[in-house]
Amino acid sequence: MDQLANAIREVAAGGSVIDPKVVETLVEARSRRPRSTFDSLTAREREVLARVAEGKNNAGIAAVLSLTERAVEKHINSIFSKLELSEERDVHRRVKAALVYLSQPHP
Repeated sequence: MDQLANAIREVAAGGSVIDPKVVETLVEARSRRPRSTFDSLTAREREVLARVAEGKNNAGIAAVLSLTERAVEKHINSIFSKLELSEERDVHRRVKAALVYLSQPHP
């Protein structure tokens, strides 16, 4: 009852009252790490991207991962899409994708 009476007095005086549970939920939500676009990659896409970061071309990636070159192309296109790397005239998407990979923590 005291808490309700205090809340009414606070609001009547022009203030505001927020339930502590709401504050706790907001703080927890803010402290969680936001999901990055990198997190949306599949395990196979990460393997392909790791090889891209090593400087391998599609044929080299296909040989190392026992894939066809067409499968590698599909994975790379999916990586570009998920990392939101649109085609730009003066930007090399493979290099940008490799930089994204290298900026991530790896075990």
